Amino acid sequence: MPLTQKYSNKTVGIAFAVITCIIWSGNYIIARGISSKIPPASLAFFRWFFAMVCIAPLAWKKFIAEKEIIFKNKVYFTATALCGFTLFNLCLYIAGHHTTAINLALISTTAAPIFSITIAFVFYKENLQWNSIVGMFICFIGIVVLITNGEIQKLVLFHFSVGDIWALLGALSFAIYNNLAKQKPKGVSSLNFLFVGFVIGTALLFPLFLYELFQGNQPIIFSNNVIGSIIYLGFGCSFICYLLWNKSIQLIGPSKTVLFGNLIPLFSTIEAVFLLNESFTKMHFIAGIIVLLGLTLANIRFSTNTIKN
Repeated sequence: MPLTQKYSNKTVGIAFAVITCIIWSGNYIIARGISSKIPPASLAFFRWFFAMVCIAPLAWKKFIAEKEIIFKNKVYFTATALCGFTLFNLCLYIAGHHTTAINLALISTTAAPIFSITIAFVFYKENLQWNSIVGMFICFIGIVVLITNGEIQKLVLFHFSVGDIWALLGALSFAIYNNLAKQKPKGVSSLNFLFVGFVIGTALLFPLFLYELFQGNQPIIFSNNVIGSIIYLGFGCSFICYLLWNKSIQLIGPSKTVLFGNLIPLFSTIEAVFLLNESFTKMHFIAGIIVLLGLTLANIRFSTNTIKN
């Protein structure tokens, strides 16, 4: 591969990851914001069902052409859909009923990179660089500064609730998905990969949706906010974001791509400033600089600092 093409691909991969995180940042606000109006499995089901409807007209011909490869790798696609589409979002939306949006973003974005890098190193023998590990740690420091507003003593009062544990499980599930997505079978287009994942993910959620509908204690309130949230999640956070995220994984790798998730709490803060009129403090600025420094360091390639497994 020519050197210019290599750097071009890396730049595109980084851009796709950043755009994805901007859109995904709203997912954590929605998870908490409409938790009283729709139960978690129902929200996840409607999200992926809408995403499936959006992508079906574009992907159907590719699915017909690639169906033999799909069925041949049905176990792989089921595992990928289970981790990336069913469990991750189900855990996140359950967590939204028990913990704050800030905790959702903090736990998910700091735990997922650690899980992803560990899985890539242990199970896929992916070489690690010292700067990636240090960059990840710097990102973590930035998020801690953000959540504590620079008062580190607040960490003493921090505790994991039931919702925090669900968020942690969601982060583990998404980390597994990131590594599985890198192993996409040859001959399967990115569009078809998503379509199959959406279909399987929706199908796996359907029994839980029926349970909540007929046996659950929380009715669904189809307000304008709920309908708008489902559209945002289904089209933006699902159809658009997963297409960009998977392409980023292909271009720069799962361990580097997942590091950009550290930007989500920063984007969520910016959204809160403009949409919710919350204040932007000096600590928000400092935390943002720290996270950006960590991301920059993690994405610089050195030839002599590789850790091999």
